[in-house]
Amino acid sequence: MHANRLQLGILAFLVLCQSPGMASLDRGGIGPGGAEPAKAAELDPQLTLFKGALLDKGSSDQMRVNAAAVMLLSENPRAREILLEALKQTENGAVRDAVCKALIQAGMERGTTGDVHDFIEPLLGAMSADSSTTAKLAAEATLIFSYERISEQLDTLINDDFVPLKAKLIAVYALELYPDVRAAVALLALVDNPQQELADEARRALLALGISPGEDAAARKGIIKQLEAEDPTAFLQRRLIRKESLIRSAKAELTLWQNRYLTALAEVYTAISDDAEKAKFLAGRLGGSETVVRLWALERIRQDRVGTRPNPKLPSEVGAILVALISDNDRNVRLKTAGVLPFMTEVDSAQQLLTQLGNEQDGEVRTELFSALSRACYIAFLPNSKVKIAPEIRKQTLEWAVAYLSDDASEKVQKGAEALRMLLEQDGLTDSDADGYFGLLNKKYLALKKDSDGPLRGELLSAMASLCGPQSVHRDLSSKRFGPLFEAALSDKTDSVRESAVDGLAYIDKTAALRRLRKEFVNDASIILRKKLINLAADVGGKEDLPWLAGKIGANSESELAWQAMLKIFNGADTDVLSAWVENLIAETGGVRASEGQKITFLEVAERKAVAENKPQMLQEVRESLADLYKNTGQFELAADYLGRLYETEATAKAKRAILPDLMYVYLRIPNVDLASRLVENCLLTQDLDPNDAILRSVDDYFGELPAGADPNGLLDAFGKIQVPRVRPLWQNRLREWMIRFGKAKAGGKLEPDGT
Repeated sequence: MHANRLQLGILAFLVLCQSPGMASLDRGGIGPGGAEPAKAAELDPQLTLFKGALLDKGSSDQMRVNAAAVMLLSENPRAREILLEALKQTENGAVRDAVCKALIQAGMERGTTGDVHDFIEPLLGAMSADSSTTAKLAAEATLIFSYERISEQLDTLINDDFVPLKAKLIAVYALELYPDVRAAVALLALVDNPQQELADEARRALLALGISPGEDAAARKGIIKQLEAEDPTAFLQRRLIRKESLIRSAKAELTLWQNRYLTALAEVYTAISDDAEKAKFLAGRLGGSETVVRLWALERIRQDRVGTRPNPKLPSEVGAILVALISDNDRNVRLKTAGVLPFMTEVDSAQQLLTQLGNEQDGEVRTELFSALSRACYIAFLPNSKVKIAPEIRKQTLEWAVAYLSDDASEKVQKGAEALRMLLEQDGLTDSDADGYFGLLNKKYLALKKDSDGPLRGELLSAMASLCGPQSVHRDLSSKRFGPLFEAALSDKTDSVRESAVDGLAYIDKTAALRRLRKEFVNDASIILRKKLINLAADVGGKEDLPWLAGKIGANSESELAWQAMLKIFNGADTDVLSAWVENLIAETGGVRASEGQKITFLEVAERKAVAENKPQMLQEVRESLADLYKNTGQFELAADYLGRLYETEATAKAKRAILPDLMYVYLRIPNVDLASRLVENCLLTQDLDPNDAILRSVDDYFGELPAGADPNGLLDAFGKIQVPRVRPLWQNRLREWMIRFGKAKAGGKLEPDGT
């Protein structure tokens, strides 16, 4: 296996190095043909290697094709002889197939003109092979010749009585392949062949080409006449359109059946309830030969990992298969596998990723492999990781990261910076080594000067900021290195650069960052930056941050975030700060547009602080405001509670009585007729109630705005049961008026006096 890989590598290298042969092809041929040989006819070491790769039974099919392709380009005439002899072999069909495939590939890539006549007879002979695969490949390879060069031989092959029928049918297949109107005419002529099998095959080929075979010989003559009169370009165009239509149809049908199959797979998978069985099901599909099924299984694994309940049995069942798929023949499978592996933290994939990264030729896949490798190293060096890898792997990954960082492509630079961020956050490097990598990040960042580099500068600065975070082992060192960059980046025009600079400064010292940023950046153009600053104020802000935070209340999308920051500051402030803000927030003297709910929340904080610090005057003011807000927002039970507390704490009878109308208001709207009647009863114990009394006006207001469907009779009954030691004529008259006016209620809540 190792030798085969080595040979394939040499072959691939030599294909690239065969510039004289390439030049010959560019001039219109597959090889030099009858040209003067430039090298000796004997086998040189390279040709010996190619011949061995072609004829060795241990070679893979692809290696044979590669070897044949290289020899087609060779100027050594012995290379052509080897290929011609290989085409005549009857014992080793794989060798003949490889030469045919190389010829087909060369014909598609370099055209069909040139001196290749020496392949005609061997290919015609191969069309008589017992293997239908070999015979068809030989027929397809004849397309390297122009129709003029091959038509006579094909006609002879079809009409020779000594040629087996199977070979004749392959010749008809060759005619079907040729994009030439004359080949179509030859097929029409064959429909009248006395050998029925040939006639039927010709009819099938014509139908496949979209050409009518005609009902009889006369009709076919008319069709032939039409074809011969038609412009050859129009014929080819029509054929091309049909081929494209057939391809589209075939692709659509393939997609349809693939989707049906995948849907059926998904239904079977969903019906499995046991985690272990689910994992085994996916493992079986991952190991299958169908690329589309492997891709389906990979996506299922990804979904299982990012879902709400990851399958705990996945790693043990699919881990080894996933590692093998890193070097799968299909690039889409490799790409998908690299995207899935970062979610499979229990799978030891780093070494295989590193190996494939060195071998990978596809740029997109290589970048995805690098990202997966970086993540695998990061996971492996976490303290609680179940996977352990050699430090040498991380060292090589860091080398790859430096290479990506040094690239000109923005995406690669970003990937390199992200890898460095992950690997430099962890332990395992000396300060000197870590600072060397920090210097590379610094240098790359400073090298990006253009405005178009703004987003990439933001990405790099974000990686540097993270390296100053609390999780970073070398944060003190990185803070010294990157701190000046963060400070300078605050004046950058690119939002993401300023945003990352704020992160970096906050990681280094939150308090100092807030002190620096609140001066200029509370109204920055970037909403992300403004929100970062608000969050910073929530973490370490003080009373000096309240004014600018209050300016954002009710103004924009930052309002709620700013309010939460203010609440955190209020909860940590003393009563002096809170007392100063009662007037600003509640009376709105400072222009703060706080909502009723926000005001209540603030007053609840202020109430707790006033109680804790024994501030009775402040407590009284806060509760008065709370009672008003609860009443205004329809929280009548809370309003009643706070009005009751205020009533108890008021020192004078006058002050107490001033609270009673509001109490009556909320009692009636709870509604609680017992409390309302008791309040009236207590008042009547000391004096009669004038109709203009505020308490009675509160009752009048209630009756005037009685909700639809409400019944006032319960309240009137409760009032009628009030017993007082003395006659209260004013009260009695007022109650009688209410009884007359509101004793009955019509449907809909409209009240009318009794008897109306």
